[in-house]
Amino acid sequence: MAQKLQHNVTIKGTKDGLVLLLDDLCSFEQLVEELNDKLSDDHGQLLNGPLISVIVKTGNRYLTEQQSQLVREIIGQKQNLDIKRFESNVITVAEAEEMKREAQIIRVSKVVRSGQVLSVQGDLLLIGDVNPSGTIMATGNIFVMGSLKGIAHGGSSGNREAVIAASVMKPTQLRIADLISRAPDHYPEIGHEMECAFISDEENQILIDRISTVHRIRPNLNRL
Repeated sequence: MAQKLQHNVTIKGTKDGLVLLLDDLCSFEQLVEELNDKLSDDHGQLLNGPLISVIVKTGNRYLTEQQSQLVREIIGQKQNLDIKRFESNVITVAEAEEMKREAQIIRVSKVVRSGQVLSVQGDLLLIGDVNPSGTIMATGNIFVMGSLKGIAHGGSSGNREAVIAASVMKPTQLRIADLISRAPDHYPEIGHEMECAFISDEENQILIDRISTVHRIRPNLNRL
């Protein structure tokens, strides 16, 4: 009897490790069966030896938490395989809603006074001032159409690509993601123009430059 052709799981080697391509048209049960078979077979040196990084690509198939765990357990039977991540073309409704919230621009017109905290999810466009000891926070970028003299924390959820811009940049503290920049001893009284703060990848620190350079620093910053 002819041997059944199995093609629901494809294993590809890359310079960084292995990619497991899981077919998104077959049933999950068929997928599990073939994955077990292929990882149980003797693939020579491919699945034996030193630790190998694995990326699992599921295409247009969405794996539930239970299904993902089962795939992890099957791959984990080969002790030299380490799953780096799962990649899928689809997301849940909850994930889509979270992405929408992160991409939104929150517009606020007020003065953030001493002791007040204004925190938003997404980008913050503040039309007003931030007084000393006032705090503004955003998971995305911060744009202040006024004087920033308090504390500003952009990319508060870890986004190191976030920028902080202000018409008058005189903060007591700037934070972007996990980095902190403290204020200088004094600011010049004149000569200020709108500026932006960002993380320099080369120096791994927060730098401040004229707002006119932001298109070069963050070319994808075009949502406004």
